[in-house]
Amino acid sequence: MAMTAKVKDELSRLVVTKPCCRKAEVSTMLRFAGGLHIVGGRIVVEAELDTGAAARRLRMHVSEVYGHDSELLVVAAGGLRRTSRYVVRVVEDGEGLARQTGLVDLRGRPVRGLPPRVVNGAACDAEAAWRGAFLAHGSLTEPGRSSSMEITCPGPEAALALVGAARRLGISVKAREVRGVDRVVIRDGDAIGAMLTRLGAHDAVLAWEERRVRKEVRATANRLANFDDANLRRSARAAVAAGARVERALEILGDEVPDHLRTAGELRLEHKQASLEELGALADPPMTKDAVAGRIRRLLALADKTAADRGIPGTDANLTEEMLDA
Repeated sequence: MAMTAKVKDELSRLVVTKPCCRKAEVSTMLRFAGGLHIVGGRIVVEAELDTGAAARRLRMHVSEVYGHDSELLVVAAGGLRRTSRYVVRVVEDGEGLARQTGLVDLRGRPVRGLPPRVVNGAACDAEAAWRGAFLAHGSLTEPGRSSSMEITCPGPEAALALVGAARRLGISVKAREVRGVDRVVIRDGDAIGAMLTRLGAHDAVLAWEERRVRKEVRATANRLANFDDANLRRSARAAVAAGARVERALEILGDEVPDHLRTAGELRLEHKQASLEELGALADPPMTKDAVAGRIRRLLALADKTAADRGIPGTDANLTEEMLDA
């Protein structure tokens, strides 16, 4: 669970200033990690979290955004609990907070999914909802065949709301029920990287991608050693060839290359073995693979045209016969 802790630590320290995003994050954290309790005839709002940093972040948002004081209780590890848990509790005017965050509707009935303003909000609200859900009940496994980013949901309605939020971000996720527990899961490596980027866990993305590439390189080395994958070798040569052409294109254009094309070219040079999807996930802001391919294609075309006008070798000048065989 090392990657989970790394992501939650980074998200807990992320600075968010937009009020709508802070409200969406609080609503989702309370919905996924908490519940409503009746104590002495009054509604008490509670949220149980597995990190102290996430609990402090929730308390800060509740105080600064909604103006409510909260208590922080630490439940020590013991029995089935392997680690300590942190309970954020709002006793004074818990009903007011429940209404403000959308945990209950105008008639005082509990909302089973997420509040309408989160479900129908902008992309930043969708990102905030996923960030709150991950801080509340998210996990990220190590890269590999069984890698996954998973959110445990309080019910099917909340799971469907998360799926819809991910769809607004252009990321494909699946909702499923496992032994009576609703979960939302991302298994595709590129999609996991894209989601972590959208949530703001940039350091965690780099660490996760580094481990992913390391495992892929190790697996690739084993396949090449056994001569089992000729297509992989051709792909590797093609990537090297693309890098050589991009490097030559940047030399030809120099300071004349447009910034957006230069950025795409530098990404290609810095990550020569990465796929277009991976390059898109590493871009800031993230791009689709078609956008990355289009920019690199325009960079090469512009460089070849400039080279022809100047009467100098084009982007093919650095290619070797081995690269051309790809």
